[in-house]
Amino acid sequence: MPIAPARIAAFDILLRVSEQDAFASELLHSRQYQKLTPADHRLATELVMGVLRWCSVLDERIAMQSSLRFSKLDDEVLTALRLGCYQLTHLTRTPVHAVIHDSVELVKQSRKRSAASFVNAVLRKLTSETLTPESSRISEAQNASDLASLSAHPEWLVQRWIGAFGINSARQICCYDQQVPQTSVAIAGDVTEAMLGTAGIKLAPGRLLKSARRIFSGDVTRLSGRVAIQDEGSRLIALLVGSGTRMLDCCAAPGGKTRTLAEGNPNSSVLAIDLHLHRARLLRKLVSATNISVVVADARSLPVTTEFDRILVDVPCSGTGTLARNPEIKWRLKPGDFADLQARQLGILCSALRHLMPGGRLIYSSCSLEREENEDVVHRALNVDGRFRLIDCHARLQGLKDEGELIWEDIDSLISGPFLRTIPGVHPCDGFFAAIFKRQ
Repeated sequence: MPIAPARIAAFDILLRVSEQDAFASELLHSRQYQKLTPADHRLATELVMGVLRWCSVLDERIAMQSSLRFSKLDDEVLTALRLGCYQLTHLTRTPVHAVIHDSVELVKQSRKRSAASFVNAVLRKLTSETLTPESSRISEAQNASDLASLSAHPEWLVQRWIGAFGINSARQICCYDQQVPQTSVAIAGDVTEAMLGTAGIKLAPGRLLKSARRIFSGDVTRLSGRVAIQDEGSRLIALLVGSGTRMLDCCAAPGGKTRTLAEGNPNSSVLAIDLHLHRARLLRKLVSATNISVVVADARSLPVTTEFDRILVDVPCSGTGTLARNPEIKWRLKPGDFADLQARQLGILCSALRHLMPGGRLIYSSCSLEREENEDVVHRALNVDGRFRLIDCHARLQGLKDEGELIWEDIDSLISGPFLRTIPGVHPCDGFFAAIFKRQ
């Protein structure tokens, strides 16, 4: 009996994530897996993301039934066990015999035939367990250790969130991270809801923004380039920028925020900078607006002498606000990583500030929940150059609400001091931070 194509794809992707530090979402949408049927692609996505979300819990269950330590297991064997364990414990409609058969065959095809009987034995022991889903007990956690264990997060990261946001918000963040996030799109340009309906896509209203729609059913990825797939929190960051004549978007790829800037300012020029050639090409492919110029450059040393009245600095960051979409991040990230990230972020921000014209505004943003990448970067940049001051984000959010674009009622919940902050689970979107600089 052949192995199901979805399980082959999931196995290959998980190995590449483990061995090459690749990102699962990018691999799932790469050309290599476009030949999968829609049903197989959905299953492969469920398997990959499910294993990555629940990895530590799966490992605990496997360890209880294994006669060997994990250090003795090859990556191929451990990956097959995780795949099998996830299906047995989370996909109750999947036939047990198919899960075990395919897991064993995956090991054999990976030239680890000697481990086939071991994988078979471990998975058969797992089928005899009575398991309570951890997700149903996350709300019961009262401390960092329990919350980390039940929600499959590193304890050091959960401890940080409890300290920053409190136990209730930390629980909401962890719950959000362990669920499949809704896909949202921006309705703009010549794409209409009727056109999406013709393509078999059913929509629901946005929860944060009037111009956003949430995908209720259907595969919007097949319309890549025509529909802007963008988290509502990400779109809100771009809307903070407002109107300008000469606009700069640093670290712009893949271009969701760039598109929002260009479409909201059709008579303005938008310069989009990205460090990597392949990402710049992707931006140009996905965003067709004619008022955008794309340049490959390091934002820490911008190759321009022009001053801009509006600048967006959406920095590369740890991504802890996006763990629902990128669960592998939580297993790679280390506490010591924040210092290196902050140095890079500060370099990009200070470079961009030098190109802000008098009276102009710059929005600094990240999709991180961590202070080192957010408030600390902002305050260090202010100390470097006294020509800039912070603008309270509340006024800009109120303006968006008065225009009818921001439909979230509790504006105060989006504010932390003068900053914008969205918290996954507390708000219906990924986690983002933003600060508005104005040049005196």
